[in-house]
This record gives sequence, C-alpha cells and structure tokens, in this order.
Amino acid sequence: MTRIEGVELHRVRLPLVRTMRTSSHSKDFLEHILVKLTASDGATGWGEIASPSGPFFSAETVASCWAVARDHLAPLARSVSWEHPAELAAVLARVRGNHFARAGFDMAAWALFASVRGVSLAAALGGTRTQVEVGVSLGIEPTVDELLAHAEQRVGEGYRRLKLKIAPGWDVEPVRAVRAAFPAVPLHVDANGAYTEDDGDVLVRLDGFGLLMIEQPFAPRALLAHAALQQRIDTPICLDESIEELDDLATALHLGALRILNIKVSRMGGLTAALAAHRRAFDAGLPIWCGGMYEFGIGRAASLAISALPGFTLPSDVSGSDKYYARDITTEPVVNTGGLVDVPAVPGLGREPDLEFLAAQTTDRLAIGAPR
Repeated sequence: MTRIEGVELHRVRLPLVRTMRTSSHSKDFLEHILVKLTASDGATGWGEIASPSGPFFSAETVASCWAVARDHLAPLARSVSWEHPAELAAVLARVRGNHFARAGFDMAAWALFASVRGVSLAAALGGTRTQVEVGVSLGIEPTVDELLAHAEQRVGEGYRRLKLKIAPGWDVEPVRAVRAAFPAVPLHVDANGAYTEDDGDVLVRLDGFGLLMIEQPFAPRALLAHAALQQRIDTPICLDESIEELDDLATALHLGALRILNIKVSRMGGLTAALAAHRRAFDAGLPIWCGGMYEFGIGRAASLAISALPGFTLPSDVSGSDKYYARDITTEPVVNTGGLVDVPAVPGLGREPDLEFLAAQTTDRLAIGAPR
C-alpha cells in the first residue's frame, strides 16, 4: 500500500521562444505548477498542473489551481492509502471540476506507481510503442507570409502534421495558402471554440481543403451545433474543450458531434481519466490523438506515455521541447527527430526535473507534510 506523506508545489515560469496567439489571447511565457508526491517509504513522483494562466481555455487558472491544490487536493492525497493510482483518483474526484489541478496529482501518483514497480510509465499504462509520431501547432501570425515561413521551418524539421490556429477573419485565406504551399502535409485547423452557428458557411468552405480535421469550432457545451455542422461537412470534427468528463464523450458520441477525439491528460483530470476516455473512444472506433497544453518536460513525458497506447493513430502534439522553450525544466529535453519522439523506457515518468534550474525558475513553493 502507498501512503503520501509529503506534497510539494512549485510554481514555475518559463519564457516561450516564440509568442503564441490563439483565437482568444496571446502568450509569451508559460506558468505551470509542478507537483511532487513523497510516499511514506521515500518513493517520489512528479506531475504537472499545466493550466493556462488566464481563464480562456477553461475556467481554471494557475492561481485557482494553486489554491485548490493547497487547500483540498494535498490534504486528500495525504488522507488515504492506495494500491493503484485509480484509487487515489477516485478520492481526488470528490473535488468537482478542477481537472487541471487534479491532473497534476494523478500524474505524480502514476509516476510514483511505475517507478516503484520498476516499469516505464508507458508500460504501466499499457503502451506498446517505442516512438510516437508528432505534429506541430502554429499560432495566428501577423501575416500569411509569416505563417508560411513558420510552417516551412516546422516541415523542414520533419513534423508530420501541421495544425493551424484559426479565428473569424483568419481562416479560409491562411488555410488556402498553407495547403497550396504544402499539398502533401496532413493539415488540420483548431478554432478553440471561436465560432458560432452563424459562422457555419465559413466553416463549410474549409471542407474543400482536404483537412485532417476541424478541431473545436464551437463553444465547449455546443454539442448540438457540432453535430449539425458534422452533418454538413465531410471533414471530421474533433472535440477538445468539450470533453472534460467521460459523460461528455458519451453524449458527443450519441449526438454524432465528433469523428475524432483529442485526449489531453490535463483537460480530463489526469492519466486515469484519460485512460478511460481512450477505452471508450477506441471501442467506438474513433481515431485518437494526444493534444498538449505547452507542457514542460514533466507533463510532456506523461503525454508521450499515453500516446504509446494502441488507438493513438494520428500525430500527437508532443512536439520537441525546443519548439517552446530555450531550456526545459527537465535534465533531458523531449527531442523531435524527423517527426518521431522516443517514448521513455526507463522506470517511472522517464524525465526528472533539473533541480537547480527548477529552483531558479520557481516563483513560489509550498511544502505540505514531510516524509518520516
């Protein structure tokens, strides 16, 4: 049995090498919370709370996650003994919502679990791949020419899929330009819920560009609108923000609101919930891919591990660390080689924090409890 005695929270800030603009906001740095769990026998596991700083992707923010982790999740994590991370996840689920905050604790529990058993996190989850295909996400640029230059750079680095962020007024023309420049590269677009049903005709125009998918065109709860659009177009709709709980996925499947699922470990509350969503989607025959939240190396390693499962048939957003950060907070960065990233095979998470660099980038730290 495992019992958590110590919880550490590290609020960490890293600058982005390139400003990223989406339909809702721009960002030139990322601030995430790292979670370290220490068991009574001294075993440890690291996780990452990869919430956005502001409430644009979801209602959670770094500040709200810090408060929930400190006041609720840390006490709950220290209150029970467990044999499997799913048991701890069930206890943490007493906290409604707050998926990003819960994901950091669940991820750390899985890392600890795999490390103690001497297996990789991917193996503990049931993963079979040693490498995963990766794509890259391109933000909204000031001009189409700048977008094309950025796309050319990433294609040259071997990334096997381009994702373009779109928004009203930045959609058909940039997609047309990228498709013309790279006719053989798999291409998909992501609106982050920026459109309404009144924009349906614009989205239908995108159907002619041979896209891999249109991701999250409408607001998260607008499942009926997604289902209606899917009836109008051949391009598969992929849902992201809409799927936070397994019940969301069941409803979306029943309505015919998606044909592809983006599984994000953070959005769904951790690896335990992501595994359940994977099983449901796999059984339904949905293609699956792993999305990202610009995670540091800790969260990125967890995404790599789950991407090794059967059913993840499309390139995932587990890009090389250098796409986002001049230096990652782990001792070893995630490296893209020709559109492939190695899945860590060592016991545990497969990435360890660079403690000296981590300390230098930490803006706040809290230790709760102490192992004997």
